[in-house]
Amino acid sequence: MRLALVHDWLTGMRGGEKVLEVLCERFPTAEIFTLVHVPGSVSPTIERHTIHTSPVQRLPAVAGHYRRYLPLFPWAVERFRFDRFDFVLSVSHCCVKSIIHPASLPHVCYCLTPMRYAWDQFDAYFGPDRIGALPSRLMRPVMTRMARWDKETADRVDRYVAISHYVAGRISRYYNREAIVVYPPVDTAFFTPASRSPEPFALVVSALVPYKRVELAIDACAVAGVPLTIVGGGPERANLERHAKGTNTRFLGHVPDADLRELYRNASVVILPGEEDFGIAPLEAQACGRPVVALGRGGALETVIPGQTGLLVAEPSAEAFADAICRARDLPFDSTLIRRHAERFGRGRFGDEMQAIVAAGAGA
Repeated sequence: MRLALVHDWLTGMRGGEKVLEVLCERFPTAEIFTLVHVPGSVSPTIERHTIHTSPVQRLPAVAGHYRRYLPLFPWAVERFRFDRFDFVLSVSHCCVKSIIHPASLPHVCYCLTPMRYAWDQFDAYFGPDRIGALPSRLMRPVMTRMARWDKETADRVDRYVAISHYVAGRISRYYNREAIVVYPPVDTAFFTPASRSPEPFALVVSALVPYKRVELAIDACAVAGVPLTIVGGGPERANLERHAKGTNTRFLGHVPDADLRELYRNASVVILPGEEDFGIAPLEAQACGRPVVALGRGGALETVIPGQTGLLVAEPSAEAFADAICRARDLPFDSTLIRRHAERFGRGRFGDEMQAIVAAGAGA
């Protein structure tokens, strides 16, 4: 079977790229289509596939500033052609669910989320306090058009697969389409517990973008008197470093996977301060036997068992998170039970479920 894998952009190994990596393992002859590819930014498993890029790839400074070209993305994804393929599987959180393909060609979309910034999180990305009053005013009609296009092209997908029941609800609300749920893969073979006591620090592993609410974790740890380590990069890093001035916070940027595993193993608690569509980091932490303190909304409701694998916080305030962090550090969590819960989300389970969906769709 000639399979096309379509992904929004390949600029680093985040949750969507880890999904793509497993799909590349299961479909070694598939070709990849993406808006932008920064060579060497993703795993060798992905890089060894044939990768086709869009016209956006040739624009100035695209490697570091591809998000600036967001208004061009709808036009760019419609330039791809899939006539020589038997099946298209897109992994979408922005635009690639809206590719144009022959009517006879099955298209399954593994939807990480409908576009946050075009639908319900405009202010978090493009509000006046983020980019200034005039740029925000100019961006609003752009994102309104983007949301309209996103909805109008929702039926280009034959079948939606959501990463969580929370995202399935967003797909129903914005696209008026139903979706089945297949949880994303967690590398439970790599992320494993250590037989030593944790150290007295909290950990955040996150892209540094507005909706992740990393500043809330900084404030909560300051209130709790707990040192905080932050792993990850993104456009908000400078703002967050200014916000953290005077607190016991260290920013490590991106770290190798082996170092990340050690940080998970050593942390007394891992914090998820924002409302996530799913959230891979909490499950990587649980695979290492460590408890999670998460906002009790979104995907965390499907990945954290209160009192067993962590604590859920009812409100997004520094005081509420500080209280939960202190309680989590004192509770006698069972690392074996936490680990067992994470094993339900392994890579093999994800690969098997997605392979069955492709086989069923190809045979339809």
